[in-house]
Amino acid sequence: MEFFNIDGRLLETAKKAEEMASEQFAKISETAEYNGNKVLSAFINNRVSEMHLKGTIGYGYNDDGRDKLDMVYAEVFRTEDALVRHSFVNGTHALSTALFGVLRPNDTLLCVTGAPYDTLTEVINGEHGGSLKEFGVKYAQVDLLPDGTPDLEGIKAAVAKGCKVAYIQRSRGYSLRDSLSISKIGEIISAVKSVNSDA
Repeated sequence: MEFFNIDGRLLETAKKAEEMASEQFAKISETAEYNGNKVLSAFINNRVSEMHLKGTIGYGYNDDGRDKLDMVYAEVFRTEDALVRHSFVNGTHALSTALFGVLRPNDTLLCVTGAPYDTLTEVINGEHGGSLKEFGVKYAQVDLLPDGTPDLEGIKAAVAKGCKVAYIQRSRGYSLRDSLSISKIGEIISAVKSVNSDA
């Protein structure tokens, strides 16, 4: 190499490695292009314009840009709605906001994939105030089977006892189990909905 004293053999090895990985790089590029077009399409479908990108001050009343951003996210991630705010500082914050938004006193939160993250456990059953427990929300849990898969029959039995929210944690968090696949999550949802279509 003209500018650096790098052994030509190393450069040749790097070139061969890139050639060997070229198929994977092509797949990554294809995925990136698809996702980029999906986002662009969401901007177009929701008629985002320059006026939606201006800053606001105060309480954000009539902030059309914020509303449009929510709509774009909902379309991109194929959800019925979205709430995108810089004030959500982590996943636990976002999840606790959602749980407090849908659960009321005497409702039951059913964790169908064992214990949730340690940080979320404090939100659910914490003794320090401000928890769902203090708010009057009941908690139940269905542990995973010894092989780390969902206990579908146990889930059905627990849902039959009554629950407002069936909480599924895909990530393994700090436990040693594998993360749940989309197909496993689909099985859990089918089991829950077969007993209670509103959960």
